[in-house]
Amino acid sequence: MADRKTLDRLLRVRELQLNMVRADEVRAQAKLDSEQHLRNRIAALADNVAPAPEPSGALALMAAAHFRDRLQRSAEAADARLHAANETLERAAAATREAKRDHSAIEKLIERETADQALKAMRALEELPPVRKIRHDPC
Repeated sequence: MADRKTLDRLLRVRELQLNMVRADEVRAQAKLDSEQHLRNRIAALADNVAPAPEPSGALALMAAAHFRDRLQRSAEAADARLHAANETLERAAAATREAKRDHSAIEKLIERETADQALKAMRALEELPPVRKIRHDPC
């Protein structure tokens, strides 16, 4: 069994790794939120460029169609980025779970080592020779 210093060092390393992975997960969540906000903004812009019900010139319709086409391409790119950000978040969440599992395993090893040391100390006390008690009668 590994000694206590080694287990403490491993625990510190796993704690650092866990904190780094959690930070990555937070960054991935922030990126996902940002991409979702951008996607919603592009959708709102596309709704604002919709053709007006009043008759207007052909040039206005062509300009609106051009901008709608560009917004549609932007929306498709935003969807792709949103999908990539979602996958990144899933990978970061899986890495966080794995790091937490490793961290918990080291904590359990430390608890087991502490329990083993306590058991060894109890057995050592049991194996000590009996101490003779000198009783004095009341005088």
